[in-house]
Amino acid sequence: MKKILLILAIALPFVFISCKDDKDEPTTPDNHEYVDLGLPSGTLWATCNVGANSPEEYGDHFAWGETEPKESYDCTNYKWAYWERVAISDHYYQVNVTWYKYYFKDWIDNAYVEGDGKPELDPEDDAAYVNWGPKWRMPSLEQLQELLEYCSWKWTQRNGVNGNLVTGPNGKTIFLPAAGGRSEKQLYFDGDDAYYWTRTLCNPDKLTIEVADQEMAYILHFSSSEWDVWYDIRYDGCTVRAVRASKK
Repeated sequence: MKKILLILAIALPFVFISCKDDKDEPTTPDNHEYVDLGLPSGTLWATCNVGANSPEEYGDHFAWGETEPKESYDCTNYKWAYWERVAISDHYYQVNVTWYKYYFKDWIDNAYVEGDGKPELDPEDDAAYVNWGPKWRMPSLEQLQELLEYCSWKWTQRNGVNGNLVTGPNGKTIFLPAAGGRSEKQLYFDGDDAYYWTRTLCNPDKLTIEVADQEMAYILHFSSSEWDVWYDIRYDGCTVRAVRASKK
């Protein structure tokens, strides 16, 4: 089942099995392994999640644009926005959002103003880049779409952990665990669903999915019966499977 997001008000002012661009490049040793699945772009996919030591481990959950896991995931401690709940009566309130980065417009004094217009994470805000080194990134929307289009997907188990075995055009595979997601202090749907971030902000001009807007970013969502591009709100915790450019 897909995660249901409840928005209470419109924002006004708005191969190897082992795991363990260039402003102030991270100095983390690049000892993380990858698989060439034979994709048209040549993208190489990591064998395990950021923060994991084996393919079946969940690894860390990150808010979108943050590079460290944390104890609680909610709007009050999200790095790139300020959510303010304003009471408008005894029973109703509105949520005003002020964005600090990664937004296209904001609402100030009854007029739209342009934001920074950044459609994808800068390297310094990319959990893969910061934690694994400059050759690694969170996948783009296009790289995720390619993985879905050209690979076969099979729900299975690895060492007792549910997930999808993804087989590329050349027969090589990666295993993606159903690591669930995090909201506030809770881990939810682990073993049944997965939510993997892309580095791409939701943008109706790029890909329209129901009510997705720039409060959200594109994700890979999968369960035992489906796998597709979806979205999640940026302050929730999702896992990261890193990619790197072709060896060519």
